[in-house]
Amino acid sequence: MSQAPGITVKGRAEIGGARLFAPLTLELAPGAWTCLLGGSGVGKSTILRLVAGLETEAAFTGDISASDGGPVAPRVGYMAQDDLLLPWASVAQNIALGPRLRGDPTERDRLAGLMARVGLNEHAQKRPYALSGGQRQRVALARTLMEDKPVILLDEPFSALDARTRAEMQDLAVELLAGRTVLVVTHDPGEAARLGHSVQVMTPEGLTEVTPPKAAIPRGVDAQETLACQADLMRHLMALAA
Repeated sequence: MSQAPGITVKGRAEIGGARLFAPLTLELAPGAWTCLLGGSGVGKSTILRLVAGLETEAAFTGDISASDGGPVAPRVGYMAQDDLLLPWASVAQNIALGPRLRGDPTERDRLAGLMARVGLNEHAQKRPYALSGGQRQRVALARTLMEDKPVILLDEPFSALDARTRAEMQDLAVELLAGRTVLVVTHDPGEAARLGHSVQVMTPEGLTEVTPPKAAIPRGVDAQETLACQADLMRHLMALAA
């Protein structure tokens, strides 16, 4: 993996001539986790897709740049809310999907190492239907890591999991994505309070930064500072809905 750059998203977006979000500047610090919250329809997932170089329904006016001046989209790995596993493929085949689609040889040692790190060695030949929700998300995380990109975009990746499994997956993601520039879109104030080096609340009018705890991530789910930040974020979100 190449060194993780900082990413800057600067601009505005419209859909059908109507404003999606006003001019904003979102700074992703290199090697850090940025959490982006906000109500539905304010453009959070649109920002992820713009950074990834994917098509959106929005017309974006602005610029997306890396701190080292290099290209952005080719250095991005993307993990969606749904695991998007191929039902007919094994765990190992799903993790190695990227190289297979590109016609590249699969790095067998690396594949085996990733499956071991996410605890899937015993499930390598299983199909997705035979896995639990947490196991499926581990496959999706390993598939993202198989691409070995320095910038990782996570679109509510753990929202469908129960509370315990979600916390376990958050811990695992922090461990495995160390050193990468990570942007997480989430509706969960608790998740942002645990994971964010930077926490931003997005509205159609722009961004509001909420100061996260000083403790290293992942922060304790029951730590006083985590709970205080979670409550602060909830107040911000409730004020938006009022």
